[in-house]
Amino acid sequence: MNCKIEIIPRLLHFKQPAGTSRGTYTTRKVWYLHFTSPEFPGRVGIGECAPLPALSCDDLPDYEDVLMKACRQVEREQGMLDMDGLCDYPSILFGLETAIRHFFAGNWALCDTAFSRGETGIPINGLIWMGDYDCMLSQIEKKIEVGFRCIKLKIGAIDFEKELALLRYIRSHFSSKEIELRVDANGAFSPVDVMDKLKRLSELDLHSIEQPIRAGQWEEMARLTSESPLPIALDEELIGYNTLERKKELLSTIRPQYIVIKPSLHGGMCGGDEWITEAEKRHIGWWVTSALESNIGLNAIAQWCATFNNPLPQGLGTGLLFTDNVEVPLEIRKDCLWFCKG
Repeated sequence: MNCKIEIIPRLLHFKQPAGTSRGTYTTRKVWYLHFTSPEFPGRVGIGECAPLPALSCDDLPDYEDVLMKACRQVEREQGMLDMDGLCDYPSILFGLETAIRHFFAGNWALCDTAFSRGETGIPINGLIWMGDYDCMLSQIEKKIEVGFRCIKLKIGAIDFEKELALLRYIRSHFSSKEIELRVDANGAFSPVDVMDKLKRLSELDLHSIEQPIRAGQWEEMARLTSESPLPIALDEELIGYNTLERKKELLSTIRPQYIVIKPSLHGGMCGGDEWITEAEKRHIGWWVTSALESNIGLNAIAQWCATFNNPLPQGLGTGLLFTDNVEVPLEIRKDCLWFCKG
């Protein structure tokens, strides 16, 4: 099929600064792909390429050149996507996967599921961004007030005692049966004191902690997953392991309790399929999270995620972050993401 892919760069603006342990985001650079074909006049498939600065394995100085070459290759191959050739460029692969799926679907319902038919929502966690104590407390109260039953806190940026105080505040009002608590350290803890912190956090009956120490310390992380009183989820640890053999090696070596899959970071949807298959073989739990994409990427991740019927709350609420987001028929009702089928 003859096709053409137009690359459209966009700078998105956060409604309020998004704080992480790596700094604070106020803007977000993305590239939208418009996939068209003269054989289907008037139809367009839209995808989003959104590498995270200083985190994505394909956050490269020549990113736009690599993206252009990948798009021209798809055009030469008449719409066929070289999954293996693009495995080291997960955000590009994800954007192309999305554009092609959207084109052939003809609408935003990329997969046929109960979610895409508007029959059910996907449970999601309420994300609490890093900030000072009062800012984070205010976010927590608002999330609980609107009906979230799973709260995820980014920790590691302010004083650890204050972070514990926030968690104690929630636990003093809600049991673990009422509110599930997850924390994400983004690799902020030191191997020297991480076990002590994990023990103190476990006293608050948390669900799990994501990436307690920085990625790349397999031996230390394997020790933590075997000894920690708090279940550990790998997130940044998965970045850059783009072949099936390397994925198997990582999961077999570290043996985490959970992995957190982000298609833009971890191999697109096809790479995510591999992570899930290998995790389930090893009885490792998983959930899916967006990575600060606009609604284009968020919808694609949600549509793909819904094909698995995973009952755990997913991390799919970040589409509300931008002042200049793209209109897609998604909405959050209480603690679920819904697709509003027209």
